[in-house]
Amino acid sequence: MLKNRRKKRSREQWENWRATWRENKSIAEAKEKLEDKKVRGVLRLVFEIIVTLAFAALVGIAMFQSVTMQESSMEPTISVGDRYFMNRVIYRVSSPKRGDVIVFRTNASDDAALHIRRVIGLPGETVQIVDGQILINGETYKEGRDFPVISNPGMASSPVTLESGEYFVLGDNRNNSEDSRYGSIGKVNKKYITGKLWFKLFPVKSIGFFE
Repeated sequence: MLKNRRKKRSREQWENWRATWRENKSIAEAKEKLEDKKVRGVLRLVFEIIVTLAFAALVGIAMFQSVTMQESSMEPTISVGDRYFMNRVIYRVSSPKRGDVIVFRTNASDDAALHIRRVIGLPGETVQIVDGQILINGETYKEGRDFPVISNPGMASSPVTLESGEYFVLGDNRNNSEDSRYGSIGKVNKKYITGKLWFKLFPVKSIGFFE
């Protein structure tokens, strides 16, 4: 009888141990699945972030390009060495407006220098500079800011008529600027305009959207 009790107790202990082992195994498996789920969640999040950043970089490359001012033609508005992002897309869906500060080349060559100037005359208009004043279609153009009185009208001493897709540009540094008054620049064709100044990158102290 004593032996039977011992056998029964041993069997109960064995069953308890097996139950405990199964329970611990289930808990371990549940923990492992939970950890796997967390790891998969983290990896999925990391992947989504990488894809988003890559897409943003591609969009940024397609839409924006940095450009550094190499000339004094736009001083004091823009100084030599100032760096900007230009919007490369805007003029694919719209046209330059008077007062826009644009980035352009003088020809189709990718090696041609980039210039930054302000749009004054639009397609279909006639621009002339008389006694230091800008005339557009015979009327004095009043700009929204103070610029130096123009001392040398260049080719604009006579009326300059702009055809379709042509723009007349000036530098803000009116008496020290190579622009549409001179044959080296002349009338700027829209197909050579690469973008519009959009965001200032450098100097850091003046970082922000260009106005």
